[in-house]
Amino acid sequence: MKYENQRNPILPLDIHIPDSEAHVMPDGKLYVYGSFDNREDVYCSEEYHVVSTEDMNLWEIEDEASLVGNQVSWFNNPDAPKYPGIDWSNPTPFIKKMMAERSEDKEAFEVDNNKPKPALLFAPDCIEKDGNYYFYFCMSDDSEGVAISDSPKGKFTNMFQLPCGGIDPAIFVDDDGQAYYYWGQLFSHGVKLNEDMISFDRDKIIDNLVTEENHYFHEGSSMRKIGDNYYYVYADMERGKPTSLGYSMSKSPLGPFEYKGIIVDNASCDPASWNNHGSIECVNGQWYVFYHRCSRNSQLYRRLCIEKISILPDGTIPEVKMTSQGVGEPFALGEKIMGYMACEVHGGCYIDIDEKYQEVLTNFKAESEAVFRYVKSTVDFEKIKVTALGKGKVQVLMNGKNVGTVDINSTGDYDAFEGLIECPAGEYELVIKAIDSKDLKIAEIILE
Repeated sequence: MKYENQRNPILPLDIHIPDSEAHVMPDGKLYVYGSFDNREDVYCSEEYHVVSTEDMNLWEIEDEASLVGNQVSWFNNPDAPKYPGIDWSNPTPFIKKMMAERSEDKEAFEVDNNKPKPALLFAPDCIEKDGNYYFYFCMSDDSEGVAISDSPKGKFTNMFQLPCGGIDPAIFVDDDGQAYYYWGQLFSHGVKLNEDMISFDRDKIIDNLVTEENHYFHEGSSMRKIGDNYYYVYADMERGKPTSLGYSMSKSPLGPFEYKGIIVDNASCDPASWNNHGSIECVNGQWYVFYHRCSRNSQLYRRLCIEKISILPDGTIPEVKMTSQGVGEPFALGEKIMGYMACEVHGGCYIDIDEKYQEVLTNFKAESEAVFRYVKSTVDFEKIKVTALGKGKVQVLMNGKNVGTVDINSTGDYDAFEGLIECPAGEYELVIKAIDSKDLKIAEIILE
């Protein structure tokens, strides 16, 4: 499937690929490897699908799964080696304290251990070496493995179980050709891979590279190198839940690492937002952060989003806000801004499915807000058109200033309602704020 788009969310609304690891491969294309949300009861699914692009505009989503969980020979095999991750039944004092404070820290959708586990595939990563593509993955039984292909798209076959347990593997190959493997939750682990890229010496594992206690590390390891700095990117707990992507830096791929801060936070993408997982990558000289946002007032239905980032002279990365424009330019006059492109929602509203528009903004209450970043014009803004269903009145804010209102009264079908606004030319954050609402849903916005 091919899909042309530069706005967030990047992919079609029915394609939910979270946990994005982005890599520019030797063919010059950008490839995104992630989980695949297609269930209503649990994170992820039993398949992976690869996404690629040449220009950050035309995206190709592979229809055929690159790897399927029930093809993994060791899953649910009683004779396969077992390498458990965190032992939640016998927690350390720190984990016990953390669990008491935040019960959600244990996987929000854990499968009942008394029932056979589905062959769920969690966050993966992939790297090229010597013409082969090594795809690292983890499963719902805490097992981790690697599969191989001669194409960055897969299919990935020739599977090997790795001698470790846990979640969220990350792969990194340094300038000297040495490969490193990372994984873990709450406490991360790293090790040099052997030359074969499919094995390592368990005695050489370095534990606690980054931890939740000292680095706000929750899960979702990702490693990059910029200049002579190594960047460990991960789901960051500094703000109380792992909705941020944060990072720590080191002069060595195996630490010690120093915590540096947050790159992007998706806490306001949905009332139920809980986690984040992603990566950073340089494409044609521009660095980007790849992350996910959930929808439908649920921790699920996570979708790929991308923002431009900057690397400062001292190597640090300033935090960026979530945007609606994504990798493209700000929205122009006359351009449709879809309701589902809201990058933040507040006061109870959220993005949900809709029969006519596929997805819309819904559940507006008085004071609910939907944020769109950014809009831009070289002439004054004079009018706004809101396509909506239901009744209500909304206030239009540009960079926090009230510039007009729109009255909405539609009970039969979606209709367009216009309002006058007064705002000088420039670039703005657009906010639609409900003054009152009765079953209000917003599908489209156009500025004129």
